[in-house]
Amino acid sequence: MTGQGQSLVQNSQIRILAEVRSVNNRFLKTNINCDLDAKHQAQLEELLKQHVNRGSVYLKIKIHKLDRSEDFKLNESVLRAYWLQLSEIAGSSQSVNVESLLTLPGVIQDNVDEEHSATVWPAVQQAVTEAMEKLTEMRSTEGDVMRQDMTQNCDSITEDLKCIEKLAPQVIENYSQKITDRINNMLEKHDVSVQPADVIREVGIFAERVDISEETVRLGSHIQQFGNIMDAETSNGRKLDFLIQEMLRETNTIGSKANDAEIANRVISIKTAIERIREMVQNVE
Repeated sequence: MTGQGQSLVQNSQIRILAEVRSVNNRFLKTNINCDLDAKHQAQLEELLKQHVNRGSVYLKIKIHKLDRSEDFKLNESVLRAYWLQLSEIAGSSQSVNVESLLTLPGVIQDNVDEEHSATVWPAVQQAVTEAMEKLTEMRSTEGDVMRQDMTQNCDSITEDLKCIEKLAPQVIENYSQKITDRINNMLEKHDVSVQPADVIREVGIFAERVDISEETVRLGSHIQQFGNIMDAETSNGRKLDFLIQEMLRETNTIGSKANDAEIANRVISIKTAIERIREMVQNVE
């Protein structure tokens, strides 16, 4: 699901701005942009995984030190070495410009120690956690809307399934009546004798071929399981994705077996609802 979160953490020494956003993805993919060492970047990735299971998550962290007076230092020994060498070359007739020496390599050194990441980590962790909480809140709101829509589609499927279950016995009765009428017409036109057992056997073969009771029961069970997973405290998008595939498979079987126009129309309606759910399920954690 999509979402966005932002947090600013500041103390007397540092200001941390954490921005996080997510877009839809069937799997979890993280992208982290910050000035921290590999160890703390790995910790950030684990922190993201605590809040997000699926989706492409982009995290950007801006670190600004409020006091930079100790960030750089003058290497006096290097400066003195440059000055002595240049003084010997220039001689007593020319003076060496100390200001120009400051641009030479090694004179000014970066004084940010190796523990920089560890020093700012608590503030970074706080900022990222707060940003992720806001992201989760936004995603939760979107999830509630999606849940309502998927529930409505499941209810629609259930209604169509009930109609199919009512129509299924009528299909066999209609076929039985149709074959009986056809035989009666043949008897009127031709001197043909037909045994009742032949008719019963033909109808039985047809009934077995178009029997969809097993598929309708399984489809109803899948719909119920789908609702239970949506109502659970921890959602599982992969389970929902699997159930959608099973629902579609049972629906296709019903459509291929049921020899009836009205059932075919109901099957189309069910497949349309399943497709709408399937698109949303791809984005559910």
